[in-house]
Amino acid sequence: MRAKDIYLNSFIQKMRDGHIVSSMTVKLIKGIEIAQIAKTAGFDAIYIDLEHSALSLESTGQICMAAMGIGLTPFVRVPANTPEWISRALDNGAMGVIAPHISTKEEALSVVACAKFPPTGGRSAAGALPHLQYRSFPASEAYPVLNTQTTVIVQFESEKAIENAESIISTEGVDVVLIGSNDLTADMGIAGQYDHPRLKAAFEHTIQVCKAHGKFCGVGGLSSRPDLIEQFTKMGAQYVSTGTDLAFLLSAATQKATQVQMLNT
Repeated sequence: MRAKDIYLNSFIQKMRDGHIVSSMTVKLIKGIEIAQIAKTAGFDAIYIDLEHSALSLESTGQICMAAMGIGLTPFVRVPANTPEWISRALDNGAMGVIAPHISTKEEALSVVACAKFPPTGGRSAAGALPHLQYRSFPASEAYPVLNTQTTVIVQFESEKAIENAESIISTEGVDVVLIGSNDLTADMGIAGQYDHPRLKAAFEHTIQVCKAHGKFCGVGGLSSRPDLIEQFTKMGAQYVSTGTDLAFLLSAATQKATQVQMLNT
């Protein structure tokens, strides 16, 4: 048994093969059942949002390992881009991290240092990992596999990030850029104005730079605008963050309640 035969990240491989992939955000459900629900629904990945939820690291690890076991790629959006969050999320089952509020190359390098093993980064050895079924492999075999299959996603949520797109995206170890449309438009002073040409220009520029460096661009914060998601994927974005478990539950529940309420009219 070889390390490369055990740890396979289908999410990143699908994008390399030219496909558009999707994820569901987990910020409400604490049980591992959410992984199977997401898989059954047809998502390629989930990401547990520790930046905007009260989920524990213990619950996060359990969900990640459940997802990994059924071929669903689990990511964690960390609340801070520091080793105590990034390396611990990865050591406990995440197959990648989403690093929020990245706006400079130095910040991107810091994330890579926490997420990737030498020589790409400086991540500390943690012994046997769930990604390798807790098997032990020589570092010379395990590290290249872990580095290749562990995805580093940086979020662009400010004008400064767009201005520094070239230097950030060219950083070795950065794999994907996820544009957070809500925070980006707010930073631009056009909060919620998704049709504004400045948002379109930000996507165009980021996608072009990603293509030039063999990286991938993702669309976030536009679950209410499938028309824009289609527009930006046609530009070349290959990852769509579709929405949260909370939003999906509330939407379906509201629809059913409304159906019954309409019987009173």
